Amino acid sequence: MSVKLGVNVDHVATVRQARMCNEPDPVIAAALSEFAGADGITIHLREDRRHIQDRDLRILRETVTTRLNLEMACADEIIEIALATKPEQVTLVPEKRREVTTEGGLNVIGEFDAIKTAASRFKAAGIRVSLFVDPDAEQLQASADTGAEYVELHTGVYANQRGDAALEIALRELHAGAEKAHLLGLGVNAGHGLNYFNVQAVCRLPHMYELNIGHSIVSRAVYVGITQAVKEMKQLMNEA
Repeated sequence: MSVKLGVNVDHVATVRQARMCNEPDPVIAAALSEFAGADGITIHLREDRRHIQDRDLRILRETVTTRLNLEMACADEIIEIALATKPEQVTLVPEKRREVTTEGGLNVIGEFDAIKTAASRFKAAGIRVSLFVDPDAEQLQASADTGAEYVELHTGVYANQRGDAALEIALRELHAGAEKAHLLGLGVNAGHGLNYFNVQAVCRLPHMYELNIGHSIVSRAVYVGITQAVKEMKQLMNEA
């Protein structure tokens, strides 16, 4: 079975918010991505609403026909919104106001009680819980202990490496993380910094279920359109 593709449409909203207008619309981008073969749609409702807006989440909840994955901080306001909206999955991620994009994995050990409480509430509401974490054995153990069903391995370190030796080390760390997560009974997803050049090696990691990819697909879409960009990524993943 090929690895599934979750398309993150946040950066479509980023372009829209640059002019504070109504286009391009991430809702339309999501529909076109699904038409092109995406297995799910991912959005990040940030506390500062820098790209995805509450309106986007409400409409996407009604229009996404595959699966909606809501990335979010473990923050009271966003938790309540997620419980009211009921996406198929939430992915808890670290969030800093000044970061350009998510930097590193969630500190599950340091925020264990809050994450475990949130995970329990989501699971009671029938929402699948994933945690965005580095491929660190202790963080993975803590993730399993919270009751989360999945982890999303942070692939940013791998994506930023240059040179075969450094890439091989990063891949080994991801491989070990995937094996550890699987042994703990966690489903394995991955994402961050993945593109058309580095995606296939991650697809080949053991137990990989889904990759969440946004920036590279939206960037490619500027040249070829969103449907073609999604089809090209899906083809690479299937070939892997």
